[in-house]
Amino acid sequence: MPFRVFVSLLCFACAVRAAAAVPSPTIEGPVTGGRGKPFLADTTFDLASVGWTEAEYFLSGTATAFTTSAPLGSDGLWIVTPGATAAYKTRIVVHRPTNPKRFHGTVVVEWLNVSGGIDAPPDWLQGHDQMLRDGIAWVGVSAQIVGVEGGTPLVGAVNAPLKKVDPARYGSLHHPGDSFSYDMFSQVAAAIRNPSGPDPLGGLRVKKIIAAGESQSAFRMVTYIDAIQPVAHEFDGFLVHSRAGVGAPLSEAPQPDLQPASPTFIRSDVGVPVLTFQTQTDVTFLEAFSARQDDTSDFRLWEVAGTSHVDAYLLGAGLTDVGKSPDVADLVLTHSPGGVFVCPQDVNSGPQHFGVDAAVHALDRWVRRGKLPPTAPRLDVDPGPPLHYVLDAHGNATGGVRTPAVDAPLATFTGQQEGSLFCLLYGTTTPFDAATLKALYPTHRAYTSAVNRSARHAVHAGFLTGPDARLIEREAAASDVGR
Repeated sequence: MPFRVFVSLLCFACAVRAAAAVPSPTIEGPVTGGRGKPFLADTTFDLASVGWTEAEYFLSGTATAFTTSAPLGSDGLWIVTPGATAAYKTRIVVHRPTNPKRFHGTVVVEWLNVSGGIDAPPDWLQGHDQMLRDGIAWVGVSAQIVGVEGGTPLVGAVNAPLKKVDPARYGSLHHPGDSFSYDMFSQVAAAIRNPSGPDPLGGLRVKKIIAAGESQSAFRMVTYIDAIQPVAHEFDGFLVHSRAGVGAPLSEAPQPDLQPASPTFIRSDVGVPVLTFQTQTDVTFLEAFSARQDDTSDFRLWEVAGTSHVDAYLLGAGLTDVGKSPDVADLVLTHSPGGVFVCPQDVNSGPQHFGVDAAVHALDRWVRRGKLPPTAPRLDVDPGPPLHYVLDAHGNATGGVRTPAVDAPLATFTGQQEGSLFCLLYGTTTPFDAATLKALYPTHRAYTSAVNRSARHAVHAGFLTGPDARLIEREAAASDVGR
């Protein structure tokens, strides 16, 4: 046998073994019954109005927990082995274009966030405009036990698991515990790529799959990348959004308690694109400053000035936005967002969703075409103690990814405030007084010129999309600033 043919066959065998390492689960659906629609803290606009559709599916099978005999060191170069197994049944929610011609081949699979005791999709909420523009399908995964069975949320907000809020629809689900969540997440990717049963993507031709997670789900992404991706190889890229300095447990009671070292870095040999997107809250309050690492051919870190972990767009405007989100001047959400949490200060209304749009677009091009995203400057941080940002004359952070929100500002934006834990994550908006605005922008043209200059620079640098820049410029032109 010619050597070249032998090598090809060997590589094919390796690929088959790698694919076989992740079982393909049983798929049921589209799911109906119960209250008649998927239970999810989702966008509220009608997907059909933008040419998309929503469906829900149940996935079931046997999931594996992972273990290791060595410490989970800071370098992330972990070697794990299969441990206990358990039966599971969970659900996924799918948003996809109705017209196959609008699908460009990429699927974002989001690890749904359960910090508030309910399945929530912050990456869809922040980045759906760009997914709609770029024809990217989205799949939300109920990966953790709190979202399915209930339990103690990370920050103790509510307790609304699927089986409690709609037992008629979700009563058959079963989650064996978060030690098994990583393999369950892998199996979702396997089901999307090669469905065994009903196709959740409705026959769309999937080319690339990106894993995404925000906040607590980003902690899980860090651990998934370091421990599971090297053995599962199911994802073509990762969006790690608002991570802390340490990853999530690999395994927990009643399985062995396996905690990563702090800080936890993204492993250097991951082999697929990883884009980490950080707000001001994450770098300091969540101590991700300790886990900063240099950009490489597989890794990019974006720290975005003027942003907070949770913001006004996520809590309000993002629920109904279909690509017409207002400028930050109209996004000041005060004191009691959603009527749930009373905070002493106005919530941050900075540019996070615009940054997430740019990150989604850049990561998709990186995964599909190999086009590297731009390298971003880090936010200027004084290590102290205490750790704190270097601020400009208006109280906004210097350095990092820049947008008109901080380079042609109308307010001071911070990454945290006082109050409950949720309020600590909300950040603040302090609008400038009339005298400050007059000094900065003596004429309307002075303001629009500053906004346009900053927006175009951000587009050229790759940190703002063209459609979002045009939206910001139009809002500036229609404003009363400087008039």
